[in-house]
Amino acid sequence: MSRQPLGWYVRRLRRMSPTELIWRGRDTARRTVWAYQQVRPGEDLKNGLPVRRDRTFAVTLDARTACAVPEEARKAVIETADAIMDGNLEVLGVERTDLRAPDWFRDPTTGRRSDPAQYVFKLNHRNEEVVGNIKQVWELSRHHHLTQLAAAWFLTHDDRYAERVADHLTDWWRSNPFLSGVHWASGIEIGLRLISWTWIRRLLNDWPDITELFEHNVLALQQIYWHQRYLAAFRSHGSSANNHVIAEAAGQLVGACAFPWFAKSARWRQDAAALLETQLDANTFPSGVNRELATDYHHFVSELGLYAALEADTAGHPLSRHTWDLLTRSVDVAAAIVDTTLRPPRQGDDDEGMVLVLDPPDISTWSAYLSLGAAVVGSAPWWPASPPTATSVIVGALVNGKRPDRPNKRPNHFQDAGLTILRSQDTGPEIWCRADAGPHGFLSIAAHAHSDALSLEVRVDGVDILADPGTYCYHGEEEWRNYFRSTIAHNTVEVAGSEQSTWGGPFLWLRGATGKVLRYSTGSWDAEHDGYKVGDLPVTHRRTAVLDDGVLRVEDRLDASSDVRIAWHLGPEVSVALDGSTGLLDWPTGSAVVELPAGLEWTTYRGSNSPLLGWYSPRFGHKVPATTLVGSGRLAANAPATSTFSFRH
Repeated sequence: MSRQPLGWYVRRLRRMSPTELIWRGRDTARRTVWAYQQVRPGEDLKNGLPVRRDRTFAVTLDARTACAVPEEARKAVIETADAIMDGNLEVLGVERTDLRAPDWFRDPTTGRRSDPAQYVFKLNHRNEEVVGNIKQVWELSRHHHLTQLAAAWFLTHDDRYAERVADHLTDWWRSNPFLSGVHWASGIEIGLRLISWTWIRRLLNDWPDITELFEHNVLALQQIYWHQRYLAAFRSHGSSANNHVIAEAAGQLVGACAFPWFAKSARWRQDAAALLETQLDANTFPSGVNRELATDYHHFVSELGLYAALEADTAGHPLSRHTWDLLTRSVDVAAAIVDTTLRPPRQGDDDEGMVLVLDPPDISTWSAYLSLGAAVVGSAPWWPASPPTATSVIVGALVNGKRPDRPNKRPNHFQDAGLTILRSQDTGPEIWCRADAGPHGFLSIAAHAHSDALSLEVRVDGVDILADPGTYCYHGEEEWRNYFRSTIAHNTVEVAGSEQSTWGGPFLWLRGATGKVLRYSTGSWDAEHDGYKVGDLPVTHRRTAVLDDGVLRVEDRLDASSDVRIAWHLGPEVSVALDGSTGLLDWPTGSAVVELPAGLEWTTYRGSNSPLLGWYSPRFGHKVPATTLVGSGRLAANAPATSTFSFRH
């Protein structure tokens, strides 16, 4: 990816309201005016900081908390910390081997290095030719590798870990003065760093040199002040007020509560708390589902809210009961939608965004999120069991009470979000089916949505049988970015070679399909969407799914004759023997008989680059071949096209 073309900026502006345009105009003017405030690397600070003399870090951990961390979790934390000490860690699919002394400005995938002295608002962070893959550059500067080292010190008191943390923080603080370089380009990154620094300070509280690293260190004081000042001045507005504004508000609230060392700390805390409460409400359906309708961002926003609310509580400035109830609903949703292996749906974008990382990143799964939720708000009686982690035990040590008033049984249908889970009711292997019939995404750009209306996702005892493709990448590979969020990449129907929803850029949708659930019961779901009700021959796609006695029956109808492609994407463990429109699906622990619409011509693809089909992204930055079945042909008006999957044959 190079710089965004002019057309992208025009399309982006058209998705903004007049009010947002005014906000952004003011921000642009402020960025111009603030140029004189830039501090370049090596430059002495011209003015003193408005810092209080009495600087204490009030909320600390009982040393006995370390003893409560399960031995298996303790070993995993130490093993990962030792790998980091040796310089090794996987970051967004890239094996980093340079963590002993990282270059904070170099992208390991392209080798490009941005200018650390460039005034941030004159640096185009969207231009890969200038900065490289910006997500790779930013990720390490969230300092999650340092929170893991701090956790290892908390569990062992081995000073090697603390000393490496101090070395990296000092180098980062010195290399990234105010408004210089790419790490000042995004408020979400600034907010997340404040959360990381808060927990580094807390975990290292008993290290003899900790106050010299924070309270009595001008570099630390400058950076904490600069980060909060930035967040107070620059906030995501309008069409960008999604998870970004939550991270900005949460980071500022955590920072102001943990480091109330500045003249404006109380005001920053109050403003951040008000913004966070307002935006959590705006970003969340009444059911508790995040409005971005991207499962990973539900997790991310929920954790941001939990950490910020807990920090405010422990600092003596609690958020409202309404906000705590909202956060409790969000974790109840998280517990409700998982399969038997505690895996959630794979809906929408997923970049594995994490707020606080103490356990190894591969353990920071949905199960770990549920363990954190159980530690902070308590688990409802119907929640599946999730093992405690180092994070859940350590964070849970700050909790004074749990939240009451929970639903008395697990919900499977969230009407406002269009999210439905069908489950087998017999005693055999669990058949889990996620059906999608809600809004396309959140706000006018729906940044993290996919073109997936009426798509299905099916697992048997946690094995992907009919799979959502995942995300794979955000930047640098436009063709792959577009494929993984396209209609044909999902288990749904493509009509007349068109997309259900129209994109205008990597995080920009110009038109979005809206789904509607017509009927729902325990084992059946009936829905339609309006994504094809455009052009000369508008078409409505209606889909019914019934799961009964080990058989999933899916019926598709259009209200006008049209050429179609119906795609069924198999999980990477699934093989298929297809004979015409019938076949046998096999995976290591089971099999299924499939009967597909006979009126269509069925073709299999696996790892195909022309056309792009038959790919599965198990996690961000990774993709593997998988088999896709595509049925092509013409579907008559109101004629059913039925696909049947028999799992109990």
